[in-house]
Amino acid sequence: MEQFFQQLTNGLAVGGIYALIALGYTMVYGVMKLINFAHGDLFTIGSYLGLTLLTSLMLTDRIGAFLGVLVLVVMVMGLVGVVGIVLERAAYRPLRESPRLSAVVSALGASIFLQNTIMLIYGAKFHFYPQDILPKMAINLLGFPVPLMRIILLLTSLVMMIALYLFIQKTKIGTAIRAAAIDQGAARLMGIDVNGVVMIVFLIGPALGGAAGVMVGLYYGQVNFTMGWLYGLKAFTAAILGGIGNIPGAMVGGILLGVIEALGAAYISIAWKDAIAFCVLILILIVRPTGLLGERVAEKV
Repeated sequence: MEQFFQQLTNGLAVGGIYALIALGYTMVYGVMKLINFAHGDLFTIGSYLGLTLLTSLMLTDRIGAFLGVLVLVVMVMGLVGVVGIVLERAAYRPLRESPRLSAVVSALGASIFLQNTIMLIYGAKFHFYPQDILPKMAINLLGFPVPLMRIILLLTSLVMMIALYLFIQKTKIGTAIRAAAIDQGAARLMGIDVNGVVMIVFLIGPALGGAAGVMVGLYYGQVNFTMGWLYGLKAFTAAILGGIGNIPGAMVGGILLGVIEALGAAYISIAWKDAIAFCVLILILIVRPTGLLGERVAEKV
């Protein structure tokens, strides 16, 4: 029972990370009908920027561990969001009226460019986060000890996901995003700046991916320039699992994928962990191609 509970909490924590990355995929697809294959590399940039800022600014030494990590995450989100905006202006906006295949090829090219840029700056070897940032302690939950880091990761992910959902559903900017996702032409006629909406989407999505990158660095303690490809594929799987273009679906899909992967690694084989994730993708595409919650459909705004 204890092993099941430990794997469940581990899966929830990792699933929260997948969900944050998946939100970037699903937001871009919802507005532009484009799979941003460079999104996983933006996540990697976030993890490396987090390491750089953590070691150079020594935030945790100056203002304390928890506040320092919070400031670090906010700074990384802002920087990666700016990178996302630059990416959209350079790689996607010039191809807005081109065939969709052109944008897909541009996304793949941007992914290769970003991955190799990271390698040239930081090198091909693994880089390690300091291991004494947050206290290594466990909290008794339902009679079982749960590492504090897992609880922090899960709660942080949930807060960000809920905040994004409320932003999309309750604000004027969120209404504009939903309108542009339904019909960009009609949105323009209603006075909505579609280019501004796309810019906001490419700010929010990469920012969430950057936060997930810092979380992975803190949780696993190491980062590598190629890790964005695997995490990106798993987050894409989570987006498909929940329903591509559906924000609540990306949240549910990410957490569910993390739990399935953790339990599969524990009770089947850890060597099959990645294969299990992609088997889930194949099964969903066969049984329910629109995902558990369905693709985004038109709704009144």
